[in-house]
Amino acid sequence: MTLLNCLLSAWYGLPFVSKNNVLVSTINGAGSAIETIYVLIFIIYAPKKEKARVLGLLTLVMTIFTGVALVSLFALHGNARKLFCGCAAAVFSIIMYGSPLSIMRTVIKTKSVEYMPFFLSLFVFLCGTSWFVYGLLGRDPFVAVPNGVGCGLGALQLILYFVYRNNKGEAKKPLPTHSLEIGPGKVHQEKKVVANGSHDEQV
Repeated sequence: MTLLNCLLSAWYGLPFVSKNNVLVSTINGAGSAIETIYVLIFIIYAPKKEKARVLGLLTLVMTIFTGVALVSLFALHGNARKLFCGCAAAVFSIIMYGSPLSIMRTVIKTKSVEYMPFFLSLFVFLCGTSWFVYGLLGRDPFVAVPNGVGCGLGALQLILYFVYRNNKGEAKKPLPTHSLEIGPGKVHQEKKVVANGSHDEQV
């Protein structure tokens, strides 16, 4: 999803789609390259089952991007092209930012942040905030709105982290009392009984 978001945002930032968005195009272009390398490395070393699944998702991503690019190039012009590409980029950007919602639910359920690393949440917040401010300054709703959502979700992740950061998760069930009361003498007696039982079986 991140790869698709970067591809669509880079396409939206191109001069023939939207003007004065060179930063959007170059930064997301670099993000697309990094994500492509990441996905290729994963495909090379992943098990066959995971490899097939990721290849299927990659095919879907490239199909969606190619479809958006072709429609915007040959069927749309001017403001209609900008509107179409901007909406596509915004929708998939919101989906990307919303993907950690299932992890947030897990954090609330288990009261543990082991599944939600702090720095990942922090940089989601910082990324969303920086692009949100950029979109506001440039008066570009296709940049401001989805990244405003990302900023809010990133802030929510950080709040959850600080609420549950000292928790070790759900309390484990205590061991049975008799197990805790076994002393060295009783352990020795149990070993002796087991040894005698094994000897009797051999006889």
